[in-house]
Amino acid sequence: MLYGRRFCGIFSRQRGLCAGFLGMTCAVTAVAQTAPLPDVPTLMAQVRAHQQQMDAIQENYTYRETDVTDELNRNGSVKKTESQTYEVFYVNTHEVRRLVQKDGKDLSADEQQKEQDRVMKEIAKAQKTPPGQAPSGEIVVSVSRILAMATVSSPRLEMLDGRPTIAFDFTGDPHAKAHGVAEEAARKMSGTIWIDEKDREVRRLTARLNDNFHVGLGMFSLSKGSNLVFDQKLVNNELWLPTSAEISVTAHAFAVVGVRANVRVTDSDYKKFHAEAVQQPGATVVQK
Repeated sequence: MLYGRRFCGIFSRQRGLCAGFLGMTCAVTAVAQTAPLPDVPTLMAQVRAHQQQMDAIQENYTYRETDVTDELNRNGSVKKTESQTYEVFYVNTHEVRRLVQKDGKDLSADEQQKEQDRVMKEIAKAQKTPPGQAPSGEIVVSVSRILAMATVSSPRLEMLDGRPTIAFDFTGDPHAKAHGVAEEAARKMSGTIWIDEKDREVRRLTARLNDNFHVGLGMFSLSKGSNLVFDQKLVNNELWLPTSAEISVTAHAFAVVGVRANVRVTDSDYKKFHAEAVQQPGATVVQK
């Protein structure tokens, strides 16, 4: 079982990364800087507009993602390690992932058929779901939802990989009106976000759950201290896409003893295909 990304999708890295920035309550604290910072509302408007452009471009890309999950004992030692490798693409701005390997081994013919059937359903669901919304039945805490529920403070200039970024601290606003379970979870988070100064794109985000979060009358819960580190970078000098993530999670489901796990996500092998390519289950792309 893949923890972190499989625990009800709580820590999903779905794109739509900055669509909710304008919904932030910007409680910005003035900080002495060596260079002037942009006006915060103007910056967020630019980020949102740029992200909408990126959402259209990203559907021309596929890439490979490998998730390595370490299930931990109570003392923190590794009890079991599992890995899954996916081909990732986008439909109507929604991420679709096709499993191609488990623990370094290709799927059997039967497993491939089952996965193809599942992906067909995911594509149909994505096509029916408006851009920027979580598909029906999924609980997705995206970056946009985290920040829509947040107050930001302490803007500052920092360098990441030789590129200047604008960093903000954020804290979930317990009084913000939440729409659904995902935003209720986002209200319990805090962390830091880095925005690339030139491209107005999210470069890195760290988030931590500040309180226990219960779902389904307490039948499932994520524990205080579960956290996420997310990175993305400029690909082919055209599009910002995920490159890695690290997730540490403690969760309880039904009467099961708490599960602790660390998940390491690596994204690579980005490929661009013709804009008129048609996505088909069981294959990455099929050209018209």
